[in-house]
Amino acid sequence: MSAPDRLASELDRLLATAQAEQRAPSLSGAVFRGSDLLWQRAIGLADVEACVEATTEHAYRIGSITKTFTAVCVLQLERAGKLELDAPIRAYVPEAPAGPSVRQALAHLTGIQREPPGEIWETMKPPTREELLAGLEDAERVLDAGTAWHYSNLAYGLLGEIVERLGGGSYATWLWERALAPLGLERTQLAPTGPVAKGYFVEPYSDGVRREPDLDLPETTAAMGQLWSTTGDLARWGAFLASGDDEVLSKEALDGMARVAVMADAERWTVAWGLGLGLYRRGDRVYAGHGGAMPGFLAMLLVHRPSETGAVVLANAGAQVAVDAIALDLVEAAIREAPPLPSAWSPDDGAPPELADMLGRWWTEGYELIVSWEEGALRSELVGASPWNRHSTFARDGDDRWRCVEGRERGELLRVVRDEDGSPVRLYFATYPCTREPSTFG
Repeated sequence: MSAPDRLASELDRLLATAQAEQRAPSLSGAVFRGSDLLWQRAIGLADVEACVEATTEHAYRIGSITKTFTAVCVLQLERAGKLELDAPIRAYVPEAPAGPSVRQALAHLTGIQREPPGEIWETMKPPTREELLAGLEDAERVLDAGTAWHYSNLAYGLLGEIVERLGGGSYATWLWERALAPLGLERTQLAPTGPVAKGYFVEPYSDGVRREPDLDLPETTAAMGQLWSTTGDLARWGAFLASGDDEVLSKEALDGMARVAVMADAERWTVAWGLGLGLYRRGDRVYAGHGGAMPGFLAMLLVHRPSETGAVVLANAGAQVAVDAIALDLVEAAIREAPPLPSAWSPDDGAPPELADMLGRWWTEGYELIVSWEEGALRSELVGASPWNRHSTFARDGDDRWRCVEGRERGELLRVVRDEDGSPVRLYFATYPCTREPSTFG
């Protein structure tokens, strides 16, 4: 499936305009919907000195987009019963600072200083695994854990160490065997294979460029931001982040990763963080993903999970290219010009017999509550409630007991009370009574 001509032309225009106006040596972009790559383009020079034109096959450094892969590895360990997200990091890495939990590390809530001790962005000599662990004694707790969002590469280095220690091998091996290989991400690598874009510093007051030095993050520090990738591979990764893959991580687990853990800009509410995923709001839509930066490179991956529509932008410039805004412009254009079609409705076997007389209209707190069976699940709609707090989905939790697993009153119990004939006469949802006719409290 490819983009309609009108959309492809608009996406071409957006990428070309951004490359020209923001002076990126090259930009590589892609737009996807689920497993379909709708559009893919590259413009500019991947290698300025050799005058090599950028192609969609060129790999770029993706920096901290690596953290989304690290987070998935950690969630895999949690699903395998090897760790608890609310356990302290120190339970798995005794050298770590006391207090912060694995969950807080995923959401940048540890309060641990941003970078490993030392001046690695001046010396360009990242610490080895041994040096990283030894340097933890000097690491500052700049904030109390859990108080505010504070981005920390160091915390993700510790998560990489957890993957190494609990995974029974190296971080690289776990990443390849449990994430990259199952999804076919052969061009997403810690050490790239060609063709590879070169990274540049663009002179601010002229059109000259200078090569940026290469910085390779060794061992578990690679979990902070070592990966290289292509737009095609990242489009497949974005599709996975939207819908999941049972061989890698379920959609339900990814739903948890994309749930807000903390607001990053509490005043504007446009950027939040989940467990390893940034959450970016533009208008009524929220996009999940992550940005990345390394010397000479910038990257952005975004996906609107409800429609599985996303965009990738890679640049071989280390500053002054707004890859986040470019990616948002691309994905918004795709949704506007080629909105996703709704899935076709098809009948099924209907509700289980014991639920048939429970469906329909109930009343609670003066509001109408519609109980239904849709797409194999028990659901409810509180008529008149705000859209964000209107729907609930339930899973069976015993005889005549249902637990809300998504939506309004998530986690609460729905209990069914029946008369002597077995007919449902009352529901209790989060202890509030629901009756067939409107009634007062008490």
